[in-house]
Amino acid sequence: MTAFFYIAAALAEIAGCFAFWAWLRLDKSAWWLAPGTVSLALFAYLLTLVDAEHAGRSYAAYGGVYIVAALLWLWAIEGAEPDRWDLIGATVCLGGAAIILFGPRGS
Repeated sequence: MTAFFYIAAALAEIAGCFAFWAWLRLDKSAWWLAPGTVSLALFAYLLTLVDAEHAGRSYAAYGGVYIVAALLWLWAIEGAEPDRWDLIGATVCLGGAAIILFGPRGS
């Protein structure tokens, strides 16, 4: 279930941030801010559903998922194909996220 919440949170965060980007950088209507704000609130809520003992560790692990989601957004929504350095970087970040999330913890 953790992966689902991370993926849903990433989509909500990117969509919310893109709404602000569209308003400020693409000269879209300020009405884009309404769904953007709702999306960002949904993002914050979804991260609270992740089964983790500490918020900071949950957020740190989420970072890797966010990076991959952002590159997918780049490709699917913005039409720019990620290059090999994007893919290598995303792989490294996902590896780091897995270590943070699933690494053994001492008592």
